[in-house]
Amino acid sequence: MTTDRQMIEIASDQLSAAINPYGAELTHLRDAQGRALMTDADPAFWTGHAPILFPVIGVTNGSRIRIGDRDYPMAKHGFARHSLFDVVQAEPGRAVFELTDSDETRASYPFAFRLEIGFRIDGPTLTVEARIENRDAGYLPAQFGFHPAFAWPLPYGEPRGAHRITFERDEPGELRTIAPDGLIAAGRRASPLSGPLAARRELLLADALFANDALVWDPIHSQSVTYGAAQGPVLEVRFPDTPRLGVWTKPALPDGEGPHFVCIEPWHGIADPEGFTGVFTEKPGVFEIAPGDEKRMGWSVTLRG
Repeated sequence: MTTDRQMIEIASDQLSAAINPYGAELTHLRDAQGRALMTDADPAFWTGHAPILFPVIGVTNGSRIRIGDRDYPMAKHGFARHSLFDVVQAEPGRAVFELTDSDETRASYPFAFRLEIGFRIDGPTLTVEARIENRDAGYLPAQFGFHPAFAWPLPYGEPRGAHRITFERDEPGELRTIAPDGLIAAGRRASPLSGPLAARRELLLADALFANDALVWDPIHSQSVTYGAAQGPVLEVRFPDTPRLGVWTKPALPDGEGPHFVCIEPWHGIADPEGFTGVFTEKPGVFEIAPGDEKRMGWSVTLRG
């Protein structure tokens, strides 16, 4: 299936966004002067923009999930990011996309569902909301996450090394450890926010932080962070519905060139632990939606300053 689809654009007088129906993926976010606030998707690093993670987050052991007594193949981060969504609403400030189950999805995820992703711009704020509807006769198990990649550095003249992520609350607890194969290792790693009290909210961005994959707060106590340099505009990212947060980018190139993005990823779920062989409902972070019910999750980004 081709990924070249007509972008759906929405805007206010302060922000503009473009969304690709392939994956319902936020692909561009720009300020009023047209400056890019998201990744340039340089193929030297990563070509993603803001994939939707459903019905799993991360990798599963053996690239499979077990439902009942049967195994089903499951790709990293699930199939939504590689699915063509229907455009069900496209207005100047709002767009809505929909994915429903099909023969293709049921081959790896044997459930009836409707996944709606809505985008809305109000002044300096973009809000993204997911609505997962259970159309099955039984409970619908799932994980869900967002994966937006913001420009690093932001386009306001400050160098990469001046950028930081500041958490709403102190976050000194240990982080999850990711094994080389992407599974969750048994041990935990010290948080880069575990220093003096004044440093427990501020993550100074540096390439070395991501030498061993993402930083994963599980749980996360904050419901928002700000990202940017001390001088100039910043982005406030809010995630009130998700109990985990990943911060990730690719390693620098051998010549020292660093990646052009940093992802701030609200998650309701996590990759399989090493050695996990249980059924899908036992996977850490899986929620279940009752028949005929739905679950909503969202995040927002506000340009400030």
